[in-house]
Amino acid sequence: MVSLEKITWDNWEACINLRVKDEQKPFIASNVYSLAQSYVALLNDRQPPLTYAICLGRTVIGFAMAYRETARESRFGESSYVICRFMIDKDYQGRGYGKMAFAILLDKIKACPLGSADAIYVAYNRSNEAARALYAGFGFKETGVVSCGEMIARLPLDCKSTRVRSIRRAYRTYTREHQHNGPV
Repeated sequence: MVSLEKITWDNWEACINLRVKDEQKPFIASNVYSLAQSYVALLNDRQPPLTYAICLGRTVIGFAMAYRETARESRFGESSYVICRFMIDKDYQGRGYGKMAFAILLDKIKACPLGSADAIYVAYNRSNEAARALYAGFGFKETGVVSCGEMIARLPLDCKSTRVRSIRRAYRTYTREHQHNGPV
């Protein structure tokens, strides 16, 4: 079963030992660099980044990192979550694990753990067709903006609706579990 786990003393080395195929190396920063960025952000920014080990059972097979920007910080003028790293180790690619992990990552972001936002952004190398197909499959639309050779894609996000649905679901579950027949 695929899951996203927080980075811990037990899995951080496995994260930095993950590798992509040689032809994919130009598409992504190393996980050592990403964890260093995460550390600096944790010590200096108002909100820590969301960093995860992607696990298959107890085996680390990938890495994901995202952060939240305010409308003032964003080049697009809206508050957003930005998925800045997403990778699956070369030995686990082509088995659907990336798609499963990305769906879980989106669910975590849609819960708005660092505050509300209007969109989720992701950037990818324009020649990375696998990334383009993955993100488009989840509804991301290319913005037409290219930054540092990477296409930026956007997915609308409505944290209020997501939270309202979560609250309603929790209320229905609570009332269903606490129903009783007749007077107490």
